Amino acid sequence: MSETAHSRGQAFGSWVERVGRKIPDPVIIFMVLLPASILLAMLMGGHEFESMGAGGEPVTYSIKAMHEAEHVRWLFDNALVENWLAFGNGVLGVILVVMLAIGIAEHSGLFAALIKRIGLHLPVKWLPLLLIFLGITSSVATDAGYLVLIPLAGLLYAGIGQNPLIGMAAAFAGVSAGFSANLIPGTPVDVIIGMNAQVFAESQGVPFENAAGDTLRPATMHYYFIAVSTFVLAGVGAWVTHRWVKPRLEKQSWVVPEEINFDEFQVTDAEKRGLRASLLGVLVAALVIVGLSLGPLAPYTDEAGNTQLPFLNNIILLISFFFAIVGVFFGVASGNFKRTWDVVHAMVKQMNTLGYILVLTFFCYNFLGVLTYSGLGAWITYLGSQGLLALGVQQFPILLIIGFIFTTAIINIFVGGLTSKWMLLGPIFIPMLYFVNSDMTPDLVAAAYRVADSSTNIITPMMTYAGVILAFMRKYKPEMGFGDMLIIMVPYSLMFLCVWTALLVGFFVLGIPLGF
Repeated sequence: MSETAHSRGQAFGSWVERVGRKIPDPVIIFMVLLPASILLAMLMGGHEFESMGAGGEPVTYSIKAMHEAEHVRWLFDNALVENWLAFGNGVLGVILVVMLAIGIAEHSGLFAALIKRIGLHLPVKWLPLLLIFLGITSSVATDAGYLVLIPLAGLLYAGIGQNPLIGMAAAFAGVSAGFSANLIPGTPVDVIIGMNAQVFAESQGVPFENAAGDTLRPATMHYYFIAVSTFVLAGVGAWVTHRWVKPRLEKQSWVVPEEINFDEFQVTDAEKRGLRASLLGVLVAALVIVGLSLGPLAPYTDEAGNTQLPFLNNIILLISFFFAIVGVFFGVASGNFKRTWDVVHAMVKQMNTLGYILVLTFFCYNFLGVLTYSGLGAWITYLGSQGLLALGVQQFPILLIIGFIFTTAIINIFVGGLTSKWMLLGPIFIPMLYFVNSDMTPDLVAAAYRVADSSTNIITPMMTYAGVILAFMRKYKPEMGFGDMLIIMVPYSLMFLCVWTALLVGFFVLGIPLGF
């Protein structure tokens, strides 16, 4: 790496970090936005404006004066339940249930054992491709992907006499830049993005439907797109590794510190027992799910003559059920779960990590509730859509998609956290872009957000695990700084962003459904 590139990388990384540190935490932002929205509604009380409804008809809105007694009572009556715990038909509850199930599987040791088992048997010739693919699929369990796969990738490359940073960079790209892609439906990302997208759309009368007019299912509305993305990004990442990353890094020096133990990531006997038992768990879970899909959750015709699909409508809980069962089988067989309390402790431990989400959603959902109730949300959407219409971009939906992706990607460099950014951007852009051009359906806008939010994760110090990954890399190159890591990861970020954007545009142009 040249001194010029090194210094530029360090300078840019330092600048991003300085700017990012000055941006308040999203919780603080929503703590300010909530009273600010109430105050603005008080000042604008009675203001009327006319906007276009979801069906193209003109709709007159009036902003409520939030200082009036009935509106103040609404604030207090709804703050805890309707505007938080029951917001969006209980979206918070669904998120928590999914995370409980993932917590059982993760804290049983299942995900870490799977990563080690698969990672240690990857053929050398296909290491970059398979590391990136494994990294993408491991994103369902973020901790295991970052804390197990990336250092394991370094050991694998060191073991074959190549620069460990090559493998670590490839694994990092898969776990973080490909975060939103996966072959597993109903992941926590699907739930968080999908269910909140439904709330954002319905709060302003936007139909929660795809381009064909079919009702969307939050957990699977992107499945076709993210499944295809998994293979596309794995191929792109492998190409970047061979074309840019490997030629640059294989010329650099690296060391193997004395404390590095090449047996550290071997699958233990206990984990082997757990993995064998987890196969039985997969069979049991599959039989239970199939039984439910053919029995109580089988399709039926209601009194109105409409076909109901309970199995698909409950796919989130069924997938959570699957992870919980397989996790318990692994945990018991491996010895990590010796008693029932250990399973409970795994769920409690997972919930301890969700405290931030509870605080964030309390202020965020109350803020969104005020926007919807007062009419301010419709007014903000009206202003934004009028601005875009004045620019004449309503006839260019592809330009709208690309513009939203690159705007979000830039924001992601300075503001970390998928959930918090979606809470900030989703309520504005889902209705705004739809009213500018009805081709910009909620699933399309949400997919564009997923592309942008993932692609630039690996080039920002604001990402939660950025410091952790840098520490891993420093074991092999002690003088390494964030700027050095930035230079390595930029090609992955740019190529993922461009190719993934092109893939989404391709789905849109060809009219391919994003999911089911």
